[in-house]
Amino acid sequence: MRRPFMDTPDQLASLEGQQYLVLRPTGAVAEVYREIQETALDRLGIPARRPHTGHVTLRGFFEPERREELAALIRTWAAQQEPIEVSAEAVDEFPLPWQILIVRLARSASLVSAYSTLTAALDATDYRRLGELPLADWTFHLSVLYGKTLDATDWSRFAKAEVRPLSSAPAEVIAEAELVWYEDGIEHAEVLPLGG
Repeated sequence: MRRPFMDTPDQLASLEGQQYLVLRPTGAVAEVYREIQETALDRLGIPARRPHTGHVTLRGFFEPERREELAALIRTWAAQQEPIEVSAEAVDEFPLPWQILIVRLARSASLVSAYSTLTAALDATDYRRLGELPLADWTFHLSVLYGKTLDATDWSRFAKAEVRPLSSAPAEVIAEAELVWYEDGIEHAEVLPLGG
């Protein structure tokens, strides 16, 4: 059974009307992600918002009225996209104002290519994209926990203890993407095999 990415009512409500194209690690990267998240939550010692399942976001959208048209474009992109290699290189953070602990990914050729070809496909449209940055500025990552509600000093102390390189650099190849959308307080998803 598919494990949802977000599962609390407040998370689901905050994402209403949005769509995301994501990759779901299931091997070595997923395993190290779970270990990092569990250790970080234990060390933090208080409840924190977090993804229910590790994922790499390639794009976010706000197209509740044109979701099916957007999905058609994403399906075409996925059919032409080869499987994508992801490799975890460090525990890192997005500092103030975001305060997000992340597993930073290496910029593998296939991950960079996927982002670039998706950008090219989207540039011919007027779909509303959320939080998009140019490739040179994008940090490929899996969010571990969201600390925006923490005091900045507490966050800084916590993040300083967590941030580190990963000596093992776990890697895996992901052969499918998921188009996830949030509607009526429910997470929905379509699994898209890469390469047809």
